[in-house]
Amino acid sequence: MLLKEVTDQGRLQYDHPLGLCLVAAGRGDTIPLKETFDLPDPTWLQFRRRFDKLAPFCRIASHTSEEVRAILATLEQEYRSLFPQLNLRQWTSSIYTWLTHPVLDPTHSGRVTMDNLMKLVTTALEWSYLAGETDVVPSRLKSAAELLVLRHDTLKLIDGAGPDALHLDQNKAEPASVNGKEPERQTVPENERASTTKTAETVETAKEQAQTSTSPNCTFSGELVPIDLKRFTESSINLVECPHCGRMRSLSPVKGVLRFKAHTRRKQQTPLTEKLWSATGKTDWDVVGG
Repeated sequence: MLLKEVTDQGRLQYDHPLGLCLVAAGRGDTIPLKETFDLPDPTWLQFRRRFDKLAPFCRIASHTSEEVRAILATLEQEYRSLFPQLNLRQWTSSIYTWLTHPVLDPTHSGRVTMDNLMKLVTTALEWSYLAGETDVVPSRLKSAAELLVLRHDTLKLIDGAGPDALHLDQNKAEPASVNGKEPERQTVPENERASTTKTAETVETAKEQAQTSTSPNCTFSGELVPIDLKRFTESSINLVECPHCGRMRSLSPVKGVLRFKAHTRRKQQTPLTEKLWSATGKTDWDVVGG
């Protein structure tokens, strides 16, 4: 009734139609709230009659690469007082690539949502501000993108974490590097591999049993692993590394999804002797080692 009064009385008062827009979140071609609008109740019948005659339902598309660049230019102006040398536009291509990852763009639209863009940029800006920097280095943007992808469906346990928790998270997501290169993984020569009688998972499980009584489960336990099932099956490699602690587990799809098994946090690094799926230091899962 309020909308009826606003639209009808507004037209009489201002001598022209008064337009209102109801904004709702949706995905794909699904029309949000359509079941409600189609109810036979008189209130909704009157509500429906006031829809635009030619375009009652409209969808606002997400952003292209050029639109992302324009948004970054605006953010540079807004944050100029805090970051005098801020230049986000130079990283437009990388940011667009990170935010169209299949996890963040499941419909493969090739568009970037404002929500993900703002989360990535503001997170990187917060870290830079805490570090006393006047610009955002690419490693912070990459770390923020990794958190968006790897922790997209992660349940975080809050148990009295201090004010430095957010800052510590980004340090964990940002691997040590030398001259911009990712650290090399330790491997074992072929002749030594042949004499190994236990798989990496068997060794991991044996060490884990010794820690179970005192160590809590890793926060990635039971989480979905966003590896494309076709790639996973065709690779014939079932060993997967936990992106949070490095623990290794053999996985197999259950009901069309991969879910990491429950495990305690890994405390010691083990030399990599087999090929496995890993997302450590990356924005996507890939086969490493071997």
